[in-house]
Amino acid sequence: MEQRQIIDELRAKKQRPDQPRISLVVKHQTELFVDALFAALFDTQTDLDQCWPHLESSFEELVRLTCWQEQKDCPSPWIPFTRQLPRIVDELQEDAQAILAGDPAAHSIEEIYLAYPGFYAIAIYRIAHSLHLLGFPLIPRMMTELAHSRTGVDINPGAQIGRHFFIDHATGVVIGETAVIHDRVKIFQGVTLGALVVDKNMGDRKRHPTIESDVTIYANATILGGDTVIGAFSIIGGNAWVTQSVPPHSKVFHNVSPHVKPNLP
Repeated sequence: MEQRQIIDELRAKKQRPDQPRISLVVKHQTELFVDALFAALFDTQTDLDQCWPHLESSFEELVRLTCWQEQKDCPSPWIPFTRQLPRIVDELQEDAQAILAGDPAAHSIEEIYLAYPGFYAIAIYRIAHSLHLLGFPLIPRMMTELAHSRTGVDINPGAQIGRHFFIDHATGVVIGETAVIHDRVKIFQGVTLGALVVDKNMGDRKRHPTIESDVTIYANATILGGDTVIGAFSIIGGNAWVTQSVPPHSKVFHNVSPHVKPNLP
C-alpha cells in the first residue's frame, strides 16, 4: 500500500498545472538528428536524396516534442533552416582551414573534421545559432549542450561568432549568450567569455565581452563583462583576468613571480 501511495503522489505532482511538460525522449531525438545532419553535411558516403526525408521527419518530430504552448500553432522552421545550410557549410570549411593553418599538429583537413573536438563544437554551434535566430530557443540549446557533453566546449547558441574561428584543444571553453566574436579569432582551452555580474534582471542586456578580429586568447584566460572589448590584433596571455576594455594591438599578461624553494639536503 505504501508504494502505491508513493506512485499516486508522484503521478499527481507530475500532472500539476504548474509542472513543466517534459518529454525526455526529446534529448535522444536531438542527438539522433544532430548525428544524421552532421553525416548529411560532411560524410561523402551519405546519399542526400535518401537521407533528406528522414532528416525532415526527424526535425518535425523535434518541433512537435518541444511545442509546449497548448492551443497554439508551432510552425516548423525546416524550410528557412535548410536555406542556411549551404552558407553554414562554407563557414565551417573556413573554420577547418583556420585550424589547419594555425595548428602544426594538424596534418590534414580530414583529421580536423573527424578528430578535432573544437571543430565539432563550432559546427554544432553554427547549426544551432541559425535555429536560434529563427526563434526556436530550446532545440538549439539542446544541440549545443550535446556538443558540450561530447567536447567540454560550452557555446551558447545566442553568441555571435565570425568567420575563421579556431578553438585549440577545446576543453573547458565557455562562451556566453551575448558574446560577440569577430573574424579570425583563436582561443585555447579553458577560456571563459563570461558575465561580470550574474543577475536575472539582465537577461535582455549584453552581459558578455566583444572580441574583435585577429585576437588570440591563451589558455585559462577569463574575460568578463558586456562592456569589455578586446581590440583587434590583441593577445591575451594565459590565466589573465580581464574586466575592462583593451585597445587594438594590446598584449595582456598575468605576471606571476615564482617562488622556488631550494631542495636542501
